[in-house]
Amino acid sequence: MIGRHSRIVDRALTRLKLRQLRLLVAVGVHGNIQNAARELGISQPAATKMIQDLELDFEVKLFNRTNRGVVPTVSGESLIRHGKLIFAQISNAAQELDDLNEGNAGRVVVGTLLAASTSLLPRAIDILLAERPNVAVKITEGTNEVLMPGLLSGEIDMVVGRLSAHRHRDKIRQEKLFEDRILAVVGPDHPLAGQSDVTFAQTKPYGWIVPPLETTLRRQVDHFFVGQQQYVPPVSIESVSYLANRALLQSRDLVGLMPAEVVAQDVANGHLVALDWTVPFGQGPIGVSLRADDELSPAGRAFHAALHRAAEAK
Repeated sequence: MIGRHSRIVDRALTRLKLRQLRLLVAVGVHGNIQNAARELGISQPAATKMIQDLELDFEVKLFNRTNRGVVPTVSGESLIRHGKLIFAQISNAAQELDDLNEGNAGRVVVGTLLAASTSLLPRAIDILLAERPNVAVKITEGTNEVLMPGLLSGEIDMVVGRLSAHRHRDKIRQEKLFEDRILAVVGPDHPLAGQSDVTFAQTKPYGWIVPPLETTLRRQVDHFFVGQQQYVPPVSIESVSYLANRALLQSRDLVGLMPAEVVAQDVANGHLVALDWTVPFGQGPIGVSLRADDELSPAGRAFHAALHRAAEAK
């Protein structure tokens, strides 16, 4: 007797059409079958029939009707996510073929968090291009909240930076490359620059550059400030832009919290100064996040290997 899983897989392989998946994704975006049908240039009855056929083939209910339109069920959200991944992979295949046609040896899309952007990532790219000079590399910068959805949808091949607890443990595989710590840094003309045995109390009169609210480090910062007699900085700038942060630190008497890996070169060159104060939070692993159930392209595998080599040579 054929099991339910085998039966559904057989139907998907023999009957599923990309047009059905396009409609499914469009309905998820619009929350309305009529608007989705208009986007695809088909009638609403035809769109409704296509959704019903999908529900019959997969033996699940995909949408619930409400006064405002339709809302995906848990099964609908799952199939929409897989549909987006399929279209992203098709787009990636087309892009890779285009790159190959233009003489590039494949393509890799890398999401980067601040902790990897100034040192680890450039080293890995240098290693990759020394061996595969024709690989096309695209870099997308952001926070986990921005990059992880792109990783799950297939738009991004891997995310490099500080590893954190995530909501998609069964969908994302994480690999630690090394441990990093947080430094308190200031500009070379800051009153605390060069002083020994700096205490937190000495930093209180100055403004702070802090990470965005949605980051793990920001939660740690806020928890620490609360424990310091409900301390509130006189000036607080929320930013993940390293170039902006560096310029602000050099022009104003601010204190910034930065991963040691990020500021190492500027501290060594004297453009920034690390305070002689041990930040009591923020140590954590730097690594790479990948989709758990997907294989990298040849270019992706080469870059993945380059990351590990760059970390080992650190």
